[in-house]
Amino acid sequence: MPLILDENITYLKGVGPQKADILASELGLKTYGDLLYHFPYKYIDKTKYYTIRELNGTMSFVQVKGKIIHLETLGEGRKQRLSATLHDSSGTIKLIWFKGLKWVKQQLKANEEYVVFGKPTSFNNQLNITHPEIEELKKHDSKPDFNLQSFYHTTEKMKTRFLNSKAIHNFQLSLLPLIKTKLTETLPAYLIAKHKLLSLYESLYNIHLPLSPELLQKAQFRLKLEELLYIQLKILRLKNYQNNSISGFNLDKVGDFFNNFYKEHIPFELTNAQKKVLREIRHNTNTGKQMNRLLQGDVGSGKTLVALMTMLLAIDNEFQACIMAPTGILANQHLESISEMVSSLGIKVELLTGSTKQKDRRIIHENLIRGETKILIGTHALIEDTVRFKNLGMVIIDEQHRFGVAQRAKLWKKNTKAPHVLVMTATPIPRTLAMTLYGDLDVSVIDELPPGRKPIQTIHYHDSKRLRVFGFIKEQIDIGRQVYMVYPLIKESEALDYKDLEDGLESISRAFPPPKYSISVVHGKMKPTEKDKAMDLFVRKQTQIMIATTVIEVGVNVPNASVMVIESAERFGLSQLHQLRGRVGRGAEQSYCILMTGNKLTNDGRKRIETMVNTNDGFEISEVDLKLRGPGDIEGTQQSGIPLDLKIANLGKDSQIVQFARNIAEEILANDPKLEKPENYVLKKYIEQKWKYEFNWSLIS
Repeated sequence: MPLILDENITYLKGVGPQKADILASELGLKTYGDLLYHFPYKYIDKTKYYTIRELNGTMSFVQVKGKIIHLETLGEGRKQRLSATLHDSSGTIKLIWFKGLKWVKQQLKANEEYVVFGKPTSFNNQLNITHPEIEELKKHDSKPDFNLQSFYHTTEKMKTRFLNSKAIHNFQLSLLPLIKTKLTETLPAYLIAKHKLLSLYESLYNIHLPLSPELLQKAQFRLKLEELLYIQLKILRLKNYQNNSISGFNLDKVGDFFNNFYKEHIPFELTNAQKKVLREIRHNTNTGKQMNRLLQGDVGSGKTLVALMTMLLAIDNEFQACIMAPTGILANQHLESISEMVSSLGIKVELLTGSTKQKDRRIIHENLIRGETKILIGTHALIEDTVRFKNLGMVIIDEQHRFGVAQRAKLWKKNTKAPHVLVMTATPIPRTLAMTLYGDLDVSVIDELPPGRKPIQTIHYHDSKRLRVFGFIKEQIDIGRQVYMVYPLIKESEALDYKDLEDGLESISRAFPPPKYSISVVHGKMKPTEKDKAMDLFVRKQTQIMIATTVIEVGVNVPNASVMVIESAERFGLSQLHQLRGRVGRGAEQSYCILMTGNKLTNDGRKRIETMVNTNDGFEISEVDLKLRGPGDIEGTQQSGIPLDLKIANLGKDSQIVQFARNIAEEILANDPKLEKPENYVLKKYIEQKWKYEFNWSLIS
């Protein structure tokens, strides 16, 4: 970044020490560069001036010219307000201020002409504009002619100090001329020429002060492409490094354990998607390079079976394997299912969690070092320094987004040589996000369900239909099924008008009384032993209804449970709704997910509910989720090892630019893998500068 952009914002015309402190504390804007890359969030066309007679209370932001003909202060104390009457040839309108009256009063002069910008509203049948932007007409006309007015995010504290969007716009007006001749280009000349991009200065100028809609569009494209290109270059260089420099164990033998299990112990045919993933893993582990593969698959798609067969491959080659899960419940679930599947193969499987007794730990540690334990299943306990393997060759990480990259690093260090790593997630990741966050990994997808699985029917009901839902639950229980009822809150909240578990327990206990019905309760504030006991009762069919918070999102496998009722479903994100729905539909019977909501839904809330009702495809759901929420909210992005503090690109909306950036990065690195050619000096320098102090966690997985 050029030195001019490192200048302290205090010294910019119109800022000064006090405003600089507020800009730094509220928005993190400390330097010229910070301000320059604080981009507008919207633009409004200011070519049109309305007459006052044309205005009405339903309009959005408008611009009018007129003369202030009257000023007065009304009310007292906190209710004090400043009222100005603006007049043009068609009529008058009131301008009202409730804050900063003294400052506003000093700026306004009677019988002076002004340009006023704001949103007209109607109060007591009188039209007014509250807290408008206002500027003397002669000053307004002397400025450059910008047809599109940029708007910037600010905070309430900033607005009370008159650091509103207009103020930031004025700072950009002061800053851009200062940097014009001092700004260093951040893309090579050949890329700019080849793709007909604006220069960096032209792009920054037109993003803040667009001279036309066409130039704004070109500026946005250039800056988005640059931002995404550097991320792709970083990711692909990492991938090249992994492929060329990190050696891994060669699992070239497909032996008795794998073959025997495949031929004799799988009671059904593998899906084509599972077979494809196993072929990809076989190829990866037979090259002498470390495998780093992400396995995506919806709940119930058969990822665990693929993971087990991958571990059997390692055991056939005289290596050990481990699988790390985020919770004790999920680790126990893996222990039960894997132990059952390999029981006749004579493979020693052990469990290590935080609750494993010290005496048992010593035995497990000894068995590991001697190589007797072939598969170790556990939680974070696996990464403790005392855990040592004789020959760890395969690491499986389940629900990988729940582990920080530093934790994964510790697993890797259990060996002198890098074990192969397979990270799994049941949270489908949108293609653009996978390409950006996990672009240094090879990606496998299981995109079909095993035969016999019926799609879950998802139904939306408003609270007024509760009795109908209760009747349906009784019908399902009568034919031997079990039911989950999930709540967003444990206790009632004054701030949030959502259903809570305690109130739900009370009403469900009345509707489903003992001894005919029995209920389990599980929530995050219970002790682990209490939670395990309540879940165990449900698993063993001793209770028919489980009332819970989202602690059941991961780690409960009850094939007999066929109904999932989600209360205040509008409270949950799409990814979470999809995960919760995946708790049912695990058996051969038809399963149902019932989304209960209030009558009033936001546009986003309605879109989420409609998406859930219309599709069971986790990847389609993840794409909608990304568009609604953006990448910053997608679970786990902060642990990926790739910084996603995107200033202008939006992974949900800019998928084509992501792919374009990826293609350009691949082309550059194919011709110049280490960016050593003179024409790529800019790229190499900028990458080194941008990520100078960042530890390279992405090498882990």
